[in-house]
Amino acid sequence: MDGSADIEGELLRREPLFHHRVLGTSRADFLRQTSEDFWEVGASGRRYSREEVWAVLERRFESDDEEPWEISAFRIRQLADNVFLATYRLVQAGTRITMRATLWERAGDDWRAIYHQGTINSEKEV
Repeated sequence: MDGSADIEGELLRREPLFHHRVLGTSRADFLRQTSEDFWEVGASGRRYSREEVWAVLERRFESDDEEPWEISAFRIRQLADNVFLATYRLVQAGTRITMRATLWERAGDDWRAIYHQGTINSEKEV
């Protein structure tokens, strides 16, 4: 895969998904970063539509609090032309451990998330 290190770096700068205020905090920014049919499965196992995710993010962006996180085991895999799977382990606030997966598609010079999932993980190492 040509440019895989560049693509990995681009996607790593976008993860964890929706936690980077520099990518924008407005509804227009969110819509630009997600496909029209974007959906998510949360750590609870619940399915969230694009609109439900935006409602949560809108409340989060009203606060100045930024949660500390630590990403490890970040990997990408090309699935099709301009479509990549990013997977990683996320530690939030030093205690909550989840495994994350995001499907990304290149949209011109930018990236859009197609799907995201977080799964609780109690293992110390991955």
